[in-house]
Amino acid sequence: MARPPKGKDGLDLGGFLARFGAALVLVFASYNPSGWSYFHWLSRDGFAIDPLKALAGIVLIIGWVVFIRATMRSLGWLGLVLAAAFFGTLIWLVVDLGWVPAGSVEVLTYLIMVALCAVLATGMSWSHVRARLTGQRDVDEVDG
Repeated sequence: MARPPKGKDGLDLGGFLARFGAALVLVFASYNPSGWSYFHWLSRDGFAIDPLKALAGIVLIIGWVVFIRATMRSLGWLGLVLAAAFFGTLIWLVVDLGWVPAGSVEVLTYLIMVALCAVLATGMSWSHVRARLTGQRDVDEVDG
């Protein structure tokens, strides 16, 4: 596995945006208000499963496990609660400023889904950010 150049922790804006983009694909492929998602695909046939739907479901579950596990390892419960509080308050502010009507369930659903993507992308990136801020690195495995 290639290591980042000495003095760099391997994360830049592009790296964060790639993680955010992957989170957007995962979240919006699983469910979204437009009606084009895995949930809607399943529900159209009364939740009947065929091999293609099973494969797609397993791929989505793998994605969710990777994102949730990395987020929990890097943020922990306290960090997850703080990230959710931050993005939740940001949505509250957007609604309070009148930029989004409070009665628009679809728009609020999209905002909440984007906030979930931001939490997941932050969780996937936080170990790099912490290393840059504090000089401390997270290590899950140590090779002999």
